[in-house]
Amino acid sequence: MDQLLQVLANGLVIGGTYALMAVGLTLIFGYMDLVNFAHGELYMLGGFAAYTFIVMAGLPFVLGFPLAIVAVMAFGYLLDRTLLKPLRDKGVMVGIITTIGLSIVLSNAALLIWNPVPKRLPVPIEASVITVGTVRLGAVQLLAALLALIIIGLAGLFMQRTRLGMAVRATFQDPEAASLMGISVDRIYGGTFAGGAGLAAAGGALLGMVFLITPTMGEVAVLKAFTVVILGGLGNFVGAAVGGLLVGTVESSAATYVSSGYKDAIAFALLILVLVVRPQGILGRAPGVEQS
Repeated sequence: MDQLLQVLANGLVIGGTYALMAVGLTLIFGYMDLVNFAHGELYMLGGFAAYTFIVMAGLPFVLGFPLAIVAVMAFGYLLDRTLLKPLRDKGVMVGIITTIGLSIVLSNAALLIWNPVPKRLPVPIEASVITVGTVRLGAVQLLAALLALIIIGLAGLFMQRTRLGMAVRATFQDPEAASLMGISVDRIYGGTFAGGAGLAAAGGALLGMVFLITPTMGEVAVLKAFTVVILGGLGNFVGAAVGGLLVGTVESSAATYVSSGYKDAIAFALLILVLVVRPQGILGRAPGVEQS
């Protein structure tokens, strides 16, 4: 039983960071209907931006972390204005091919700018391990998971409780009606992509405290994010959180009781099972989000 509790705790810590990245993808994939294969590179840029501000510029974590998110959000908005906006009505396949190309460009640009040597962010806390009963958790991992869940909660409140969040939901439910009500649909698209990029960047910055930051760190991460989004239900913030925690728990259990080499395969097998049994995801798609 003690081992099971430890496995579940580890899974929840990992799943919290998965959920954060998936929430950003939920905005882009679920609402904008854009299959963004460059989402993993935005996650990677969040880690490198945090490294630039905190390590290279010497800023404290409490300042460097939000600055990294804002920087990637601004970059995401610029990407939408210059690259994605002209392709808005060109079909799903055009978006897929474009974002695949963008992911290659961004990963190679990161390789040139920051070099291939793995980087690590400094730990903002002194404690190394926190013990609760028989469960021992790394303090840094726990901090990353808690910050991830706080950011997810704030993003959910923003979408549900603010006028701008309601404008986002209205735009993607019925763009024409939203435009007639005075909502700038074009700006909503740009802001939504920027918001999704910022959430991915937050995940990359938090994971930079736990794992190493590399130019290729987004390759597997984006597949996990798609898995979590589909498991939880397109456009469903709560579903993204639940899906992230579920995937993290399954991976932790698989690594402990089966083999660490099979944990990714088992996580994707879970996705296939859910798609067969419940194609709309565990909690279903959000209102106004249609299946592509």
